[in-house]
Amino acid sequence: MSIENPILRIEGRIAEIGKGMKIARMIPNRLRRTIGAWCFLDHAGPVNFLAGEGMNVGPHPHIGLQTFTWMIEGQVRHIDSLGNSQMIYPNQVNLMTAGRGISHAEVSPTDKASTLHAAQLWIALEDSHRHIEPQFQNYPDLPMVDTECFHATVLVGNSLGVTSPVSVFTPLVAVDLVAKQTSTFELELDPNFEHGITLLEGEATVDGESLEAGTLLYFATGHSRVTISGHAAARILVIGGEPFKEDILLWWNFVARTQEELEQARRDWAMETPRFGVITDQRAGNRLDAPSLEGLHLKAGRPTN
Repeated sequence: MSIENPILRIEGRIAEIGKGMKIARMIPNRLRRTIGAWCFLDHAGPVNFLAGEGMNVGPHPHIGLQTFTWMIEGQVRHIDSLGNSQMIYPNQVNLMTAGRGISHAEVSPTDKASTLHAAQLWIALEDSHRHIEPQFQNYPDLPMVDTECFHATVLVGNSLGVTSPVSVFTPLVAVDLVAKQTSTFELELDPNFEHGITLLEGEATVDGESLEAGTLLYFATGHSRVTISGHAAARILVIGGEPFKEDILLWWNFVARTQEELEQARRDWAMETPRFGVITDQRAGNRLDAPSLEGLHLKAGRPTN
């Protein structure tokens, strides 16, 4: 992509997960498979649940990635095979490093009516780290920056003069921006990074391009700033990173390099081998079955340039 045509508009795919839980999936996409090491981006909600309802994703496995949840509204309990049981609250990040293999579940409290609004992302691990031991961290305190025009939370990496404590293995950035008033401002970018910008709430434009819910604007490397115009309370998510240099395969909940690795991970989950551990917390719900790989022939590839 050239500077003469700097913006690629990616339309997210709308899907429903469970009862009434709609998500917009923006990557992977046929136009962009990754943005830096970010290899998956779902905008979930906002959705209102009645008492007795909520998000309920039963135990399922991951390999070769980090799962990243940015909670905007609501609460979700993370339960994993390492024995962690962690409720995530608004303005917090949960980061799970799958490494060689882990299983987890995500369950909303159902004792009363609730709202859920979140961004869920995955980060592909480089070959040097994709077989490490699994781990989990909750980050309740993230650096914030207030200006006359916006309130910013730096979720990953360095931006606006502050550094997030969230631990990742490749150069990345993620910033949540909330406009305080209808205004226009410039956001500095690392020109060595490619970036994606999406709208989580309200109305906004970026470099004159309308930013709409369920879409992502992609900026190739070489951009040192963008101009954002947002109505009061518009919420914008900016992600970025150095272009990922390794070929990857992404299937179901796995990031791998070969189809054989995917097949082995699926067998290990189906056969309940020790690889993914065991979740004993009854609140996690029913274990999910892996879809079939029959007839599937995948080819590893890099992001579209």
